Amino acid sequence: MTIDITGPSGRRFDEILTPEALSFLDELHLRFAGARHDRLAARMQRRFDLGNGRDLRFLAETQAIRDDASWRVAGPGPGLDRRHVEITGPTDRKMAINALNSGADVWLADQEDATSPMWANVVGGQLTLFDAVRGQLTHESPDGRRYTVGETTPTIVMRPRGWHLVEKHLRFTDRSGIAMAASGSLVDFGLFFFHNAQRLIENGAGPYLYLPKIESHLEARLWNDIFTFSEEALGIEHGTIRATVLIETFPAAFEMEEILYELREHCAGLNAGRWDYIFSIIKNYRGRGKWYVMPDRIEVTMTVPFMRAYTELLVQTCHKRGAHAIGGMSAFIPNRRDPEATARALEKVAEDKRREAADGFDGSWVAHPDLIPTARAEFDAVLGDRANQVDRLRDDVHVTAAQLLDVRSLQGAVTESGVRDNVSIAVRYIESWLRGVGAAAIDGLMEDAATAEISRSQIWQWIHQDTITAEGSQITAELVEGFIADVLASLERSGTDRFDDAVDVFREVALGEQYPTFLTVTAYSRYLVESPTPVAAAA
Repeated sequence: MTIDITGPSGRRFDEILTPEALSFLDELHLRFAGARHDRLAARMQRRFDLGNGRDLRFLAETQAIRDDASWRVAGPGPGLDRRHVEITGPTDRKMAINALNSGADVWLADQEDATSPMWANVVGGQLTLFDAVRGQLTHESPDGRRYTVGETTPTIVMRPRGWHLVEKHLRFTDRSGIAMAASGSLVDFGLFFFHNAQRLIENGAGPYLYLPKIESHLEARLWNDIFTFSEEALGIEHGTIRATVLIETFPAAFEMEEILYELREHCAGLNAGRWDYIFSIIKNYRGRGKWYVMPDRIEVTMTVPFMRAYTELLVQTCHKRGAHAIGGMSAFIPNRRDPEATARALEKVAEDKRREAADGFDGSWVAHPDLIPTARAEFDAVLGDRANQVDRLRDDVHVTAAQLLDVRSLQGAVTESGVRDNVSIAVRYIESWLRGVGAAAIDGLMEDAATAEISRSQIWQWIHQDTITAEGSQITAELVEGFIADVLASLERSGTDRFDDAVDVFREVALGEQYPTFLTVTAYSRYLVESPTPVAAAA
């Protein structure tokens, strides 16, 4: 075997990291690790091309796929037909129980942006899923309260880490004898599928996944190859796996139809991953001049023209091919101590979901159980008793490449308040992430890695494009340093907080000369990789 455990041991880890499961991970890496590296290299080349003036386009070489009206995707598997409201969240035991008891149609069990990839979280999340699938998930809080799961639960859809992320607590040695960190994607998918696929089928559902950060149809083809091999390896009927792809990168918006085609035997739909999509636009166009500088984050809403073009094209593309179109997450969360703030949040959520339902989406995301009734009411008002509205083809939509690219039409200003907010959000989120908490409520919004990426990327772009605020101040590293000092001074500090480390990470990813493609990559290697000494897993 060429997979070695280099991370600490913990309670019940042996139930997940079994010799058989590791052998399956080993085979996945032997077969697909090389293709993964090829796809990541292609991403780097594309980013280089975009940074040097090339624009995205609909691919001429795949025109025949788009023109062929005959093909359809597999569609929803058992338990996935109705997806009006999906709740997203990390896979720690308490949050998982809350999600499973929430009344949502689907629980997006997130091993990616809502999970800090500490080793205990990675394996602990797999234990949570293992127990949830078997109806044995419980949790006891430090104050003695015991949490259990009710009789009726949402369908589980697991989101593994993206192709760019590694798992340094597992080491893979390739056929040439070179040792390297395992792929986070293959680890998350492989462990979930190996342990749970058969049991999920017996439960009347199946092994369902959300695929994040995909940038091209060739990346989707790689996932399809992995699914086909995995089904055969475990003796499961071909096509049992169902994947929903997050269209959350700028390049993927130009290959939606091709992504569906490559995954057609395993595909349930697409999701409009709005926050990562905005981040991807900034990342790819960050150096292309002042015309591509976005205003304050709060100004980049779903109603601006290029975001409307993206979401309407997604609905049309999905329904044309028999796929579900799932809307994005509204980041607003209720505040039970402030009824007025909660009322404002609920109205914004209702407005967001009302627009999505009217546009033809078949369902949408929320980040908090209290938002489910509001979101469900908006979709029920449009869909009634229907499970979805895939039959609504949106033939009225005609989106061009120019409309998707029209970032320059975005109105709004960059303000000192917007700069300060971005600094505050990024620093506080990174600190939470370093403590192992990947989804954090900050200033009435649920922040995860995607929203933190927007905040730090805007800072980097504003500095490097010599942006002037509405108040007349040029945004410089020195100005931002002053806001960092203000943020730190406003916080209640403790002996165990990670704010000093968080500021170091923020300076590197927002104030450095070079732009790191993801803030979590360096922070993970520096702060979250542990030595192989015993630790306790979550009970």
